[in-house]
Amino acid sequence: MSEREAPTGISAEDWAATPVAVRVVVLSLLAAVERLSQQVAALEERLNKSSRNSSKPPSSDPPNTPPRRKRTPSGRKPGGQKGHTGHGRSLKPAEQVDRMVDLKPVCCGECGSLLLGEDSRPVRHQVSELPRVKPVVTEYRRHTLECLACGVKTRGDWPVEMPRGSFGPRVQATVGYLTGRFGVSQRDVEEMMGAVFHTDVALGSVPALEQRVSAALEEPVKEAQEYVREQPVVNADETGWRQSGQRHWLWLDTTPLVTVFMLAVTRGAKAAKQLLGETFEGILGSDRWGGYNWIDRERRQVCWAHLKRDFQAFVDRGGESARIGQALLEQVHEMFHLWHRVRDGPLDRADFQSASQPIRKRVGELLREGTEASHKKTRRTCENILKLEVALWKFVTVEGVEPTNNCAERPLRRAVLWRRRSFGTQSEAGSRFVERVLTAVATLRQQKRDVLDYLTEACASMVSGDAAPSLLPDTSVASPLPELASIN
Repeated sequence: MSEREAPTGISAEDWAATPVAVRVVVLSLLAAVERLSQQVAALEERLNKSSRNSSKPPSSDPPNTPPRRKRTPSGRKPGGQKGHTGHGRSLKPAEQVDRMVDLKPVCCGECGSLLLGEDSRPVRHQVSELPRVKPVVTEYRRHTLECLACGVKTRGDWPVEMPRGSFGPRVQATVGYLTGRFGVSQRDVEEMMGAVFHTDVALGSVPALEQRVSAALEEPVKEAQEYVREQPVVNADETGWRQSGQRHWLWLDTTPLVTVFMLAVTRGAKAAKQLLGETFEGILGSDRWGGYNWIDRERRQVCWAHLKRDFQAFVDRGGESARIGQALLEQVHEMFHLWHRVRDGPLDRADFQSASQPIRKRVGELLREGTEASHKKTRRTCENILKLEVALWKFVTVEGVEPTNNCAERPLRRAVLWRRRSFGTQSEAGSRFVERVLTAVATLRQQKRDVLDYLTEACASMVSGDAAPSLLPDTSVASPLPELASIN
C-alpha cells in the first residue's frame, strides 16, 4: 500500500489530512500486524496438526486433539450377546491327539451294580500343553588315524550337513524370527533363548546369527524384487530410518502376495527407481510424494486417505478454506460409499463408473475453486493435487487398483515399531538383515506360510549349499498388465 492509499476504515479525506510521518508509522504498523497475523496462523496450524489432517501417526496426536467419532451406545452389555453363534475352540481329530485318557464309571450310581461296555459318544475335553523345550546337542568327533602300512595319518571329513558354527538352522531361524518378526531386542533374545528354549546364546552371538539368516535370504529376496517389478499393480511407501546415526529411508513395494523392503540413503526418485525398476510398466499406488513423479500420471493412483486428511486440514483452517474442504469431504464420503459397494459385490463396475462421474466432476470443480482461495497453503495444495488429477481415479477404471495406499502402510507399521525400539541399525550388514527379514516375514504372512519353518529351511540350505526356498507364490505365470480403460 502506498502512502497515498487510505487504509481500510479510514476515509480518503482523513488520510490526506494526516501528516506524512504519521502515515509512515501507521503503514509500518499495519504491515507488521499483517506479517505477525500470518505467522500466528501458521503456528496455530502447526500446533493443530494431527493424524486427522496430516500424515502424522495417531500416537503423536497432542492431548487437545478432538476425539475420533464415537459409536452411539447400543445399551447392550459388553461381550457376546445371548443367542449369538459361539466361536469356541474346536476339538482336534483323534489322529492329532497324542494321549487318550478314558474315564469310565465302575459301578452304577443308583444300585451299585458293575458297569461294562463302551460309550459310543463320550463327552470329550482336550487340553493342550507345551513340553519343556530341550535342545538336541550333537557332537561331531573327527578322528585322525595312522595307516599301519605306510604310516601316513588321515583325518576324517566333516559331514556336509554339519553347521560350521555352534548353532543349527532352527536356532538361527528362531533368533531371526524373534528379532525380525516380533522386534525383540537382542538382549531380550538372549534371555528368551535361555528361559524358553534352554539354549545358551551369548549376546554377541545374536547379531552373528542374524547375519546367517540374512545371507540365507539374499537370493530369495532378489527374486522377490524381480517379481514385484513385473506385477500389474504395486503400492509403495517409505519411512525414515537411522543407520549409524545417519538419516536413511526404508522403502516398501507391495503386491497382494509379495512385499519387498529396501533401505536407501535417499528419499528421492533414485531410490524409488532402484526398488521398483526404471522399466516398471504397471500401475503404482502411493501418496503424492515427489519421488514417484517419474512415473507417468496415467499409471498412478494417488491415495485418497491422504487426500481426505488434506481436505480436513482445509476445514481446520476455517473461512473459505473450510467451506471448500467440507464440500470435498462430502464427495469423499460419497465416493467411498460407492467403492465399498463395488468392492463387496452389490454394485458392478460399469454402474460404479457411471455413478462416480458426478463425484469426479464435482471434485475437479472444488479443487479449481481452491486454486483461487486466499489461503496460501490451501491454494498450493489444490494446485498440486490438480497436477495429478488423472491419478485420482485409476481405481475406478482399472480392476485391482485400490483407492488408498493402506496395503503399503500396514506392513510399514511393523518397521516403524522396530525403528522406535531399536533407533535404527548400526551397520550396513544390519540394514541388509532388516530389509531381507522384513521382506520374508511380510511375504510369507501374505501367503499364509509358516515363517519359522521357512527360515529354518533357508538356513539349512546355506549349510548344505543348496538353493534357498523361494518366496514367490506357488502360481504359474504372472498375470498380464491390466487394460488401462478410460472414462470419457
